[in-house]
Amino acid sequence: MSLDRPQAPDPYARMPKVPPFTLTSTDITGGEPLDKDFSVDGANVSPQLSWSGFPAETKSFVVSCYDPDAPTPDGYWHWTLVDVPASVTSLERGAAVPDGAFELKSSGGTPGFEGAGPPEGDVPHRYFFVVHAVGEESLGVDDSVTPTVVAFNLAFKAIGRAVLVGTYQR
Repeated sequence: MSLDRPQAPDPYARMPKVPPFTLTSTDITGGEPLDKDFSVDGANVSPQLSWSGFPAETKSFVVSCYDPDAPTPDGYWHWTLVDVPASVTSLERGAAVPDGAFELKSSGGTPGFEGAGPPEGDVPHRYFFVVHAVGEESLGVDDSVTPTVVAFNLAFKAIGRAVLVGTYQR
């Protein structure tokens, strides 16, 4: 079996344009490999994230981690945290769900964060950690929807976006 295939495009280049803001991490350096702690091979915990410079009218956030390089037609969602209150502007490593927010299942059916786990021997995968600013307190979905449904809603409701990309290879 060969996993040879073209690299998937930047998934957020296909989304409606919204103003950018800043996403930083004490655990991730943009474009660099993720530490094993953030993979299924290690501690399998979410990294520390902080964001700033989002639109003043922000009322909530959606935080996600997406791998467009998974050998599937639709990539792989590793984490989706919905309805994060606007007062929350950082998450610690291995963070609990903030009050008022909820997590969806990953593409693998795991509740909460599922660390990087690309097929062994595959090319380095990109992990897009993204925070979307939303101009409403609730995105209007519940925990029964898929991350793809959340992304669809964000096409209409996001008012800002911050992106930080790490890589991982086995």
